[in-house]
Amino acid sequence: MDALLALIDQNEIFNLTTLEHYWDGFVMTTQLVFLSLIIGLLVSVPLAIMRTSKNPLINYPVWVFTYVFRGTPLLIQLYLIYYGVTLIEGIQDSVFWVIFERAYYPCLIAFALNTAAYTTEIFRGAIETTSKGEIEAARAYGMSWSKCMKRIVLPSAFRRAIPAYTNEVIFMLHASAIASTVTIIDLTGAARDIYARFYAPFEAFLFVAAIYLCLTFSIIMLFKQLEKRLLGHLQPR
Repeated sequence: MDALLALIDQNEIFNLTTLEHYWDGFVMTTQLVFLSLIIGLLVSVPLAIMRTSKNPLINYPVWVFTYVFRGTPLLIQLYLIYYGVTLIEGIQDSVFWVIFERAYYPCLIAFALNTAAYTTEIFRGAIETTSKGEIEAARAYGMSWSKCMKRIVLPSAFRRAIPAYTNEVIFMLHASAIASTVTIIDLTGAARDIYARFYAPFEAFLFVAAIYLCLTFSIIMLFKQLEKRLLGHLQPR
């Protein structure tokens, strides 16, 4: 009888309730990844410009930031922000506790800082490989440093950085699976819940793996179209 009930539960693994649970996990995953990428992108642009500075007082702090966040596992960073901050004396009585009392915001902070570090180095490399001829032409037109950076260097660097940044977006999507380790129900967390309920690891995790695969394919196609549009003038006629 128990075996029959277990078989029935196995067949009901994709009922309306479980699909809604997967949908909630999908929304949480896409929300976390999207917001962390947006925040990381906004932070990384000025940091990349600072990283190319010849002044060590400007360059070195950014180097330390990127070195630390690229040199340590994202899971450790998440644990330090989620668990470690709570041990700071007086933090629970401060206004900042509103941010750290839930797992969502520490997770978002960890993801955003991590992707900002990688994106900073991606853009830094793209900025430094800007053609000297383009910069000299801008200066010949009398452009200031800021105007040259805004109109010539950054647009050119963004176009060249697209392939590397595509990999960073995919990496962030896959790395977001660790959000479930701090009680957030993302796609991986939803699969764990379904597995715990129905004892069906293959069905639960293979279904989530297929969703990740579809998301990855969609990201690749989206950036392929963006790359084709922005770099179309370089394609052979």
